[in-house]
Amino acid sequence: MIMSENILISPSILSADFADLGAEIRAIDAAGADMIHIDVMDGHYVPNLTIGPMVVKALKPHTDKPFDVHLMIAPADPLIQAFIDAGADYVSIHPDAGPHLHRSLQAIKSGGAKAGLVLNPGTHADVVDPVIDELDLILVMSVNPGFGGQSFITSQLDKIRVLADKIKASGRDIILEVDGGVNPITSQQCIEAGATALVAGSAVFKGAGSYAENIAALRRQSTATSQVA
Repeated sequence: MIMSENILISPSILSADFADLGAEIRAIDAAGADMIHIDVMDGHYVPNLTIGPMVVKALKPHTDKPFDVHLMIAPADPLIQAFIDAGADYVSIHPDAGPHLHRSLQAIKSGGAKAGLVLNPGTHADVVDPVIDELDLILVMSVNPGFGGQSFITSQLDKIRVLADKIKASGRDIILEVDGGVNPITSQQCIEAGATALVAGSAVFKGAGSYAENIAALRRQSTATSQVA
């Protein structure tokens, strides 16, 4: 059974007001966020361009919550250490973002961060098998990466179930995170499937002054799920 208080909420600042990111991070911290999700896009691996290490470094003093950095870049290796030095606590990469996945994950861990692996909707769950001992986090993309505000792809629920079983069998404490189209309805489906962390962008940042209420709405679904698990 997954208890509601153990579900991590990691708001994605991709949906925040980029003109005032420091204030936005302080606001979601106060509203009950467990982590801060930072989507890094290079305009090459995904068709969008967001932020680099200098912005991450500038944002770090605004919160004590862990920075959950998702690198949608290729190749990832040349910038891994730069993001760690900037303040990334978790660094998650895609399996096709470099020629040697195991080496890349080792670089994250040796650099001082926790290592995550990201599975796009078209990526098979078995990709984690050879490297599961290196992982601290597995991120399931329930939309295709590159843009916020997309609709949840329900076929990814089966993948979450498979990955939850793999994590259990490994005996390791690995966060199973879901990103894309997460709202108070789909969050319940994700948790029922075995997710332990939720990334939410639009669902958290909609409505100025409502961030605590929006995060609480995700947690209410978590509570309902835990009671029937």
